[in-house]
Amino acid sequence: MSETEPVPVAAAEALNITDSNGTQALNASAKFVATPEGTALAYGSLVFMALLPIFFGALRSVTCSKSKNASDMPETITGRDAARFPIIASCTLFGLYLFFKVFSQEYINLLLSVYFFGLGVLALSHTMSPLMSRIFPESFSNKQYQLLFTQGAEETKEEIVNYEFDTKNLVCLLISSVVGVWYLLKKHWIANNLFGLAFALNGVELLHLNNVSTGCILLGGLFVYDVFWVFGTNVMVTVAKSFEAPIKLVFPQDLLERGLEASNFAMLGLGDIVIPGIFIALLLRFDVSLKKNSRTYFYSSFLAYIFGLGLTIFIMHTFKHAQPALLYLVPACVGFPVIVALIKGELTEMFRYEETPPELADGKEDSESEKKKDQ
Repeated sequence: MSETEPVPVAAAEALNITDSNGTQALNASAKFVATPEGTALAYGSLVFMALLPIFFGALRSVTCSKSKNASDMPETITGRDAARFPIIASCTLFGLYLFFKVFSQEYINLLLSVYFFGLGVLALSHTMSPLMSRIFPESFSNKQYQLLFTQGAEETKEEIVNYEFDTKNLVCLLISSVVGVWYLLKKHWIANNLFGLAFALNGVELLHLNNVSTGCILLGGLFVYDVFWVFGTNVMVTVAKSFEAPIKLVFPQDLLERGLEASNFAMLGLGDIVIPGIFIALLLRFDVSLKKNSRTYFYSSFLAYIFGLGLTIFIMHTFKHAQPALLYLVPACVGFPVIVALIKGELTEMFRYEETPPELADGKEDSESEKKKDQ
């Protein structure tokens, strides 16, 4: 990914590390037994929070795919990227496991906190930007700014960073920075969730699969990855419990007893939101491409995600053991839309659907216009 696009990079970095965590089991304490009400509230809240970035991120991905602004350009995942991703994620996961075994957990988490502070502020600012545009009145003086870094002399000058922003973006950045300082100092679960939701929404919005086959490769590879690292070893659970970063959504099961100071959390890794989420977003864009004023594939995959996540939580709660959520999410999110496509006779059309990265699409349009001029 390009280093000149901070928000996509932030989403991608969070995604890579989050996938190495996967879905976490109940962080049960020997001193505290969650009440049925507290457990239901925690799991229900996790499901609700997981659906928000998928739904709104998918909607924003449709607009994002047509954007000409460099800061909103999506990053396209190809078949080759999808095939390599489980290997990269496995190396990252095992590397983190060794780091926590060799070095002090306190210092590692301190470095990670500073790193994710910067990423979180940028991600949350980008998430809030459309909302701020609606809140501010039209009479608001919205000045335009440009951050430009170049390299070389006049004739050989090369742009390193060219980022355009306005006063509304600065307000978003200020608010996000306040949340960032709160997270950095207190590590409060609400601040963690604000950053986590921002990472997830940015990931779904800005990471685009180029076709359905690539999505199946990615989900299939991470299906095996998730099952192996959760059931085959203790690596994923160990890293997840040691890793203090906003790469998972948490909700306290003792909220009713202890209020906002609650500390017994149920958790869900962002990878189990973003990975299925980018596939669901692709199906929404496929729905749009059909021009039938219907969102059949989006809603079927969205409902499939709810079913898969609900099944994950049910099994996790029943057996009191960490579960690889993709074990249940992948068959549901891929199977439901495929069955719908078979019923509607659109399976071939669905797998032929191809998305072109914006920069390549622009080049293609330019070449076509030049051909027309020559004719």
